[in-house]
Parts: sequence; structure tokens; C-alpha cells
Amino acid sequence: MKETQTLETKSTSLETIERICGSEAIVKCLIAEGVDILYGYPGGAIMPVYDELYKYQGKIHHVLTRHEQGAAHAAQGFARISGRVGVAMATSGPGATNLVTGIADAQIDSTPLVCITGQVPSHLLGSDAFQETDIVGISTPVTKWNHQVTKASEIPEVIAKAFYIARSGRPGPVLIDITKDAQFGELDFKYEKCTGVRSYIPVPKINLDSVKAAADLINSAKKPMVVWGQGIILSEAEKELKAVIEKAGIPAAWTIMGASALPTSHPLNIGMVGMHGNYAPNKLTNECDVLIAIGMRFDDRVTGDLNTYAKQAKVIHFEIDPAEVNKNVHADVAVLGDAKASLTQLLPLLNETSHDAWLQEFKDLYAIEFENVIKNDINPTKEGLTMGEVLKEINKQSEGNAAIVSDVGQHQMIACRYSEFNKTKSNITSGGLGTMGFALPAAMGAKMAAPEREVVAIIGDGGFQMNIQELGTIFQQKIPVKIVVLNNEFLGMVRQWQQLFFDKRYASTEMTNPDFVTIAKGYYIEAKRVTKREELADAVKEMMASKESYFLEVCVEKEDNVFPMIPSGASVSDIRLS
Repeated sequence: MKETQTLETKSTSLETIERICGSEAIVKCLIAEGVDILYGYPGGAIMPVYDELYKYQGKIHHVLTRHEQGAAHAAQGFARISGRVGVAMATSGPGATNLVTGIADAQIDSTPLVCITGQVPSHLLGSDAFQETDIVGISTPVTKWNHQVTKASEIPEVIAKAFYIARSGRPGPVLIDITKDAQFGELDFKYEKCTGVRSYIPVPKINLDSVKAAADLINSAKKPMVVWGQGIILSEAEKELKAVIEKAGIPAAWTIMGASALPTSHPLNIGMVGMHGNYAPNKLTNECDVLIAIGMRFDDRVTGDLNTYAKQAKVIHFEIDPAEVNKNVHADVAVLGDAKASLTQLLPLLNETSHDAWLQEFKDLYAIEFENVIKNDINPTKEGLTMGEVLKEINKQSEGNAAIVSDVGQHQMIACRYSEFNKTKSNITSGGLGTMGFALPAAMGAKMAAPEREVVAIIGDGGFQMNIQELGTIFQQKIPVKIVVLNNEFLGMVRQWQQLFFDKRYASTEMTNPDFVTIAKGYYIEAKRVTKREELADAVKEMMASKESYFLEVCVEKEDNVFPMIPSGASVSDIRLS
């Protein structure tokens, strides 16, 4: 048994006592936590809960996805755009294991999820009963916390704890496995929201001496540089970030998970770091004298070769999770705590200044990147369409207000590089796990969580086919999401590596694809294919004007590559423009 399963909790009472069955208790717990939408797929071991959901249809909306992985990703999309906890549900055995990829994705990308799985009756546990799988054991490495419930009386406290743990501190996924006899059993129901767990400190107390030390380093810096990550978005510290960099005049770059926290057009926004990030922030990481990392974890795709990463700089790390400090990059000053609170403490200690000459270095390198890469991506002279010009047209039609949900591959890097963001929580992608098949179901969840926003899924032809069945969910639920497949008839990112590093041996990367437009129309979704440049603007305009779901396939150049690029294991200084 995991030690955290026995931890004492603090709670706030929300319900009076009544006698009900465990499955009804589960539904009432979800409602008490404010859950109005959940994603899932029924089966034998979770059927009692589905029977109760049927009775509560007016209070909680269940979305039947076409695959449990789709349910997990949809819950992620819901959570990422709303800041709320996403909920997914599945039966035992294969239903539960099909959730695992989405759970692992949520864990590494700090997405708050509560996943509920059914389980065989407790007297059959360990007997290899039909559809029995040890999902608690399987999911332990990829959950923030998990627990198996075998008695109805345990349900309210465990669910309350699950929501608290999922959303508090550094968010993450929690799994609750509930045996079928616990669902049928009765309990005296009283729901109390969890407000604390003994020995669990989700947000470290800020050390003001560390904040002062950070401010001193920043105030004395000649070439400071900020790199922010998703921690800014999770802590809702967008205004504080903007205030800090504007007061101190600091150029600021972002990881793909931090994209959209600061408007793309902001004069101090110097672009994306990482393997396919912008030339200037990658190159000048190894020339800054103070590197201020905020809510990011120094992922290997950001740092490249750690032996050569920012060795000349003093490093300040603002981080909520103590385990991330000094894990990959040594911090000269570590400020533990919530990013919003930490930056609020930092702001009054900073001198008002500017670093115009330093900022000009970024502008000069951007001009080099524009001439060698960007110009050819968004204003191509070649006959075939490029992914970059598709994103440029979407930016124009959406005026930078759309939420972009990208899958994984070349199109993902192009979407992150060229999307224009005016609003936070506008870049939803699979960052740490790199899960193909993420975008279509995640876009469904995002649109349902934020129906007032335009949600555009940018997907490659490979990733699209991994969860293509969720077109059925979109049709049945009437979700007006816009789906753009950039079709190069390759697993493009793998093909690019094969071209650059494996002498163009395109082993198992060329795709023979079906007629995507016909498939979309088979799901009663309006669809169009674009093969020529002169067709693109009108097609995107038609898609964006549609009040219903819309599928647009754009056939792009088959062997275009994404640059700049830092070769795997190389220094950020070795970033290539071609």
C-alpha cells in the first residue's frame, strides 16, 4: 500500500448525511466538485456508475468518446484551456490501460486530471478474473497519486482527496480504481471537500532572502534573459511576468508549454527556445550573464547538451516543485513557491531599466533567421504549399485569437513557431510525452470547456489516424471544432531525421493515406481539400466562418524540413538554420 493512501486530510463539509449506494456517491462527489462534463467509455466493471449518470443527466454531461485514450486526451484539453480538473472514466482491464497514455501525458505536462476506473469485485482481486488488471500498479509511475477503493464508505474521502491533489501545487493526474462491490455497497453519504493532506506541502513557502538574492542578480545584470514555461500559465502569473520583464527591460523567451502567456507581439517576447525554437534565444542562451527560469524544468529539448548549457550565466530558478531544482541545471539562486506569488514579491525589488543593446542582439539574429528560414516558410516561392503559410493564413483569419491544439511532429513545431497568440491558454499540445493522436480529442475537450473560443486543431496525417475515430464523438456531440490536417504523406519529423542523419533511408515513414475528406464526410462533417496556393485563403475563410465542425485537408510539400534545429545532444550554440 502506498504511504500517501493513509495520510490524514483536512476537509470542509458540503453535504448532509444520507444513505445511498457507492455508484451514486461517486456521481454526487463529482457534482460537489463542480464537474459538469466528463469523458469516458462504459463497460461491465463501471456499469453501476453509468447507471447513476443516466439518472443525473441534467446535472452532469457524459461524453462518449470512441476510445478511452480519446477520453483522457479530451479531459486534458478541457483542463488545459479552462484551468479546471479534467475527468475521464473507464472500465477495468483494457478500458483502464487505454487511459494510461493520456495519464502519462498529463503527468509530464502537469495537467490536473481525475481518472476513475471500474475494477472487478474485491473478492476476485488477484485471481486473474475477466478484465482484471492491476491498474494501480501500472499507473503508479505516471500519476501524482492513485488509490484502489474496495469499500463504499471510502468513496467520498478518496474522491475529495483526489481532486485536491490533482489541482493543488504542481498539478497532475490522479487515478481512483473502484471495485464493483464498492459501487453496489451502501454508505452514509456526506461529502467534505479536501483542503489539505498531512505531510503534503503543495506550495513551498517563499523565502524572501532568495527573492532578494534574485533581485540583486537581475539588477546587476548586463545581459539578462528570461525563459518561462507553463508554470506561468498554471499559476495565472501572466500579468506578473509582463510587469517584471517590462520594469527590468529583460528579453523573454518561452518553452512550447509556456507559449501564449505573453502576447506574441510583445516587444520583449524574443521567441521560442528548444530544438526547433528561434535562432536568437537559443544562440544567446550561451551569452547571457543572468538566466532567469520561471516555471520551467530545463527539459532536454530546451537545454541540448547540459555540459555546454548557459555555463557563463548565473541561473535563477523560480519553481514550485523542489524536485525540479538542480535536477538538470544548477541554480545559483532558487526561489521555491507559486510563480504568481514569487513574481509579486520580486517586482518591487527590481530597478527600472532597459537593455537596448542586448535586445538589439536578439533582433539582429532574428533578421538572420527570417532571411534564411522564416521568409521561405510563410512566403514561399516554391510551387507546393508549406505548413508555415497555412498557419499564417489561420493567424490572419482568426486575428490571433484562436486556441491552437497541435498534435506531435513537424506540424507541431510549425504551429508553435508561427501561431500568433493574443490570449493566454491558447497553445495546447503534448509537450513532454510527445503523444501522436493527442490533438483531435484534446481539441474536443478544449472546445467544450471554452465554447466561446475558436479552437483549431493542427494535425499531421500520421497523428490524425491514431485517433481518427473521435470524428464520431465530434459528430454525435455536435462539437464545432475546426480540424486542419497538414498532409505530407510522411511521418514528417522522423523522415526529417532520416534525411539528415540516416542518409535518406526512409524506413517505414512514407504514408499511403485514405481519402480523409470522404472519411470526414462519412461522419457528416463538412470537409474540403486544398492542393493549390490560390485555394488556401478562401478555404480557411470558409472553415473559420462555419458555425459547425469543419475538416480541412491541406496537401503540403512532402519533404520540407523544420528549421532552425539543434541536433540531438548538441549545444544550443550549434543550432542549424539549414
